[in-house]
Amino acid sequence: MTSPDPDTGLLAPGWAGSPAASATSDGALLQALLDAESALTRVQARSGLVPAGAAEAVTGAAHADRFDVRSLADRARAGGNPVIPLVADLTQAVGEEYGPSVHRGATSQDILDTAMMLVAVRTLEPVLADLDRVQRALARLAAEHRDTAMPGRTLTQHAVPTTFGLKAAGWRALVLDARDRTDAVRYALPAQLAGAAGTSAAFTAYGAQDPLALTAAFAQELGLRAPDLPWHTLRTPIADLAGCLAFTAGALGKIAADVLVLGRTEIAELAEGSGGGSSAMPHKANPVRSTLIAAAARRAPQLAATLYGSMAAEDERPAGAWHAEWEPLRDLLRLSRRSAGKGWSGCWRARTPVGSPGTSPTRCSYGTTPRPTRGPTPPAVTPWPPSTCATSWPGSPRRPC
Repeated sequence: MTSPDPDTGLLAPGWAGSPAASATSDGALLQALLDAESALTRVQARSGLVPAGAAEAVTGAAHADRFDVRSLADRARAGGNPVIPLVADLTQAVGEEYGPSVHRGATSQDILDTAMMLVAVRTLEPVLADLDRVQRALARLAAEHRDTAMPGRTLTQHAVPTTFGLKAAGWRALVLDARDRTDAVRYALPAQLAGAAGTSAAFTAYGAQDPLALTAAFAQELGLRAPDLPWHTLRTPIADLAGCLAFTAGALGKIAADVLVLGRTEIAELAEGSGGGSSAMPHKANPVRSTLIAAAARRAPQLAATLYGSMAAEDERPAGAWHAEWEPLRDLLRLSRRSAGKGWSGCWRARTPVGSPGTSPTRCSYGTTPRPTRGPTPPAVTPWPPSTCATSWPGSPRRPC
């Protein structure tokens, strides 16, 4: 039996085996590192800073499947980051003639920061697509249930009537806010290229007439924004990512929280289109999608807090603050990507509206075609008489307003 991959996500059912896992895997990060290295060599070759043949040689060698990611991870401990052993392996793979052109003038943080921005962009693009599908589905849900009455609840208690359409419209407003913030951040993510202490002096030493133009060409080559200044210790891009990802997880978490409450057996106003099973109770249809989205929403703020805390970075390269960003940023990308995917692929249905006759469920157009939940549909809930300050609910004691 072979040793299991430590990145399979055995304790992370929210993203394991999903596009979020592949987009943020060690292999994806390794490819992003190699993409940054090869892009640097190409723009330097066009500027005459390295031989023309170096661009083809480095680009041809820069494929993640040619490198041992486990070995890179093990050797990263010696220098504190994976770029150092990767440069050694890439230089060897390129060969003696063009090996000296690898990583010329750059520092480890240039490559790793740029690679993290590439991973973020490649993860955020499907997040944006998923958020757009969610908001369109919620728009249909809100329109269909514009007049579907339900109890409004404040401080856990029934208050005055509202409509399910209004609730769905509120969910959509949050999703639109998340989409707009994510879209703005995605197109603002910059490349990083400024050399050892952020002065670009090494590029000048290798013959660059305009190091800023070199940085701009590097960013354009990778589809990233050219930075106004080196951001080795000016971590605005990371803070922006932290904010939009945590907001997205929280916005989707609000929807999940409502679904979990309204889908309780004793309330039964909503249900996921299909539920998850139980190891002990085969009759159950657990709201697994909403559960995993809610779990992501609870983790995201603490992950974002670590990224915000890393803004207090000393000198021109900090000892620890930069290193502390890598894992929480990847976790945030995974959680947000998977939550957005689960949000639009989920399917809910509203059960019999409050005060409506009959017991047939009212279907909500959300995501895919709803599948019936297990068990009979609960009877309609008797509405709270609006003129009564204390009322008897079926099967429950009197309670004050």
